Amino acid sequence: MASPSHRRSLRTRRTVLVSTAAVAAAGLGAAVFAMNANAGAVDLAHQVLPAKDGWAASGTGTTGGAAADSAHVFTVSTRAQLVKALGSATNSTAKIIKIKGTIDANTNDAGKKLTCADYAAGTGYSLAAYLKAYDPATYGRSKLPSGTQEKARAAAKDAQAKNIVFKVPANTTIVGVPGTKAGITGGSLQVKSVDNVIIRNLTFSATEDCFPQWDPTDGSTGNWNSAYDAVTLRGATHVWADHNTFTDAPHLDSANPKYYGREYQIHDGALDITNGSDLVTVERNQFTNHDKTMLIGSSDTDSVGKLRVSIHHNVWKGIVQRAPLARIGQIHVYNNYFDTTTLNGYAPLYSVNSRAKAQVVAEYNAWKVPSGGKTAKLLSGDGTGSIAATGNLVNGTATDLVAAYNAANSKKLKTTVNWKPVLTAGLRTTAKNLATELTGTTGAGVLS
Repeated sequence: MASPSHRRSLRTRRTVLVSTAAVAAAGLGAAVFAMNANAGAVDLAHQVLPAKDGWAASGTGTTGGAAADSAHVFTVSTRAQLVKALGSATNSTAKIIKIKGTIDANTNDAGKKLTCADYAAGTGYSLAAYLKAYDPATYGRSKLPSGTQEKARAAAKDAQAKNIVFKVPANTTIVGVPGTKAGITGGSLQVKSVDNVIIRNLTFSATEDCFPQWDPTDGSTGNWNSAYDAVTLRGATHVWADHNTFTDAPHLDSANPKYYGREYQIHDGALDITNGSDLVTVERNQFTNHDKTMLIGSSDTDSVGKLRVSIHHNVWKGIVQRAPLARIGQIHVYNNYFDTTTLNGYAPLYSVNSRAKAQVVAEYNAWKVPSGGKTAKLLSGDGTGSIAATGNLVNGTATDLVAAYNAANSKKLKTTVNWKPVLTAGLRTTAKNLATELTGTTGAGVLS
């Protein structure tokens, strides 16, 4: 195991890598290298994505709010302050938002805690009435809910969304203040149809939908579907998500009740990249205690020529599926560590899914598979997706993941792709020791 001093040196090295090309393009000069004179620490808020660091480094690179003047640098610690700092989603003036401590999205402007009952007040919605109205035994299974209670549910949902969804403008950096347990609980950052956003050093927890919708036509027995990803990219470009932690805690799926025989799911995605989003780098995050974790592409026809995403040096532990589920795009998955041991009731179905002609390159990743686990279940696909896999380890042993999957499944994964990754900063050509090295250098709270 790496010593504490070695882990600190790895973190220090990571924080000083800055893209000179992006700096020049943004006209930022030496300002990006701003230092804390007392502590000697790099100013995380002004850092930009390093050169060649995945798809988000393509073209103009990703600088977020690094060009912000002093009037557009904010430190926030409440929901109301965060909303004010974000301002209009259409205002592209460069800004830096430093989050100090944990912001509870389920509070009003005065800081009072809000509950699901508060959002439902005045709408006429109640779960008991909803369950009675759409019981499959009487309502049937052939159509979506409609009528009084569904309208009431939608109204309550809108009230919650208005409070917990934070719309991020272009040219914005949102970063956690080191040493403050920075993060957002119960909220959803929405990066929609904007360019150049950085999200760093934050813990996203307990993003919950108070009002899931029943869909009796979803699968053979129906499903409860929820809204709100912790972070959602929709038509966004040049986004860097770095050193964040994503978790359902403290309310885990094992605590969800069942209605109509199906789990009442209140969690959606952790970090979803959809609706033609493009040029995204997701690195050095921790994803844990979650089911549908990362969706790339909202449908099988979502934006051909886009959805280019790099996913590297992340830890995935206690994840059921979608790590990621990829459609259409060119996805580079490298130097990640996947622990597929069941954790807190989250039992893995698969890690990486390539479908709808996705072109995935998966190289030099490491998997931990518990006794009785099957290598053939680490991947998934629909018969049209590709995974070009190289140098991957399972329990320390070099393993052809695609061959293992194809031997056990009729819908085969293709083994070649139509592109070659070139933006590969930090790529290690061995997956050995990833578990040790990434455990102490990923997620929120390790940057300083």
